[in-house]
Amino acid sequence: MVDAVTGAFSFTGRAIAAQLLAESREVVTLVRRPPPAGADPRIRTAPLAFDDPASLAAAFAGVDTFYNTYWIRFERGRLTFEEIIGRTRKLLTAATQAGVRRIVHVSVVNAGTDAPTKYFVAKARLDDVIRGSGMSHAIVRPTLTFGPGDILVNNLSWVLRRFPLFAIPGNGEYRLQPVHVEDVARIAVAAGRQSSDMEVDAAGPDVLTFNRFVRLLADTVDSRTWLFHAPRVVSHLGARSLGLLVRDVMLTGDEITELTASLLVSAQPPAGRIGLPAWASAHADELGRSYHSELDRHYR
Repeated sequence: MVDAVTGAFSFTGRAIAAQLLAESREVVTLVRRPPPAGADPRIRTAPLAFDDPASLAAAFAGVDTFYNTYWIRFERGRLTFEEIIGRTRKLLTAATQAGVRRIVHVSVVNAGTDAPTKYFVAKARLDDVIRGSGMSHAIVRPTLTFGPGDILVNNLSWVLRRFPLFAIPGNGEYRLQPVHVEDVARIAVAAGRQSSDMEVDAAGPDVLTFNRFVRLLADTVDSRTWLFHAPRVVSHLGARSLGLLVRDVMLTGDEITELTASLLVSAQPPAGRIGLPAWASAHADELGRSYHSELDRHYR
């Protein structure tokens, strides 16, 4: 059986592709650029050609299940959430034309049209597109995803290794529920085996306050950084300043809003099995040793 995955050489998509390969599925991924060095040679590539409907449909030929992780973390230039929604519509049309049986779409927990940020509102709008596509579908909603190659946990650890101060936005008592990327992949692939429409949160076993989350990472990397509380605008200014230093976007204002609103917590029983404390302890030596650039990974 052949499955298609968007982003099979990135983060969540890479974990999904690895899970599928481990189950003896064939994987094709749609790409805009050549595979990176060290990419799994078993993954076949096809062009992600949004302006060529015939090419898109051909990429889905023979595919049983389409795992969609195509999204952006923030808007940049002409690449807006609206543009990504439009492009995903084209992917859905091509998959339907090719006779794909099912789509598993990776969204975000607590997406809603009344959410306080454009990211969560746009995610909710795309969820509605998936529901209205006519395809058999599953919507998987992760919380804060961590694991090898992640952005937030690694880069926060990188800061804690190198800088004397770190400003926690607000009182730090808001909550988050990290989920390991392999748990997200396992949940997504399990959903792909089904035939009925379904929606499931992908959340880890630990619910932490942000204070506890930062302290956990600081202790893991043996940080001597002074942690203090500051208004959200001060934290955002600090993140922007660090972003200028590393020529990247470290943390957006919307992401601070999402954190402080405790949006990254599920109301469902946790489906994830890998806890952040144990994982961080096991990976303490490499956690935060190098910086992972969002702009280098997806824009440059």
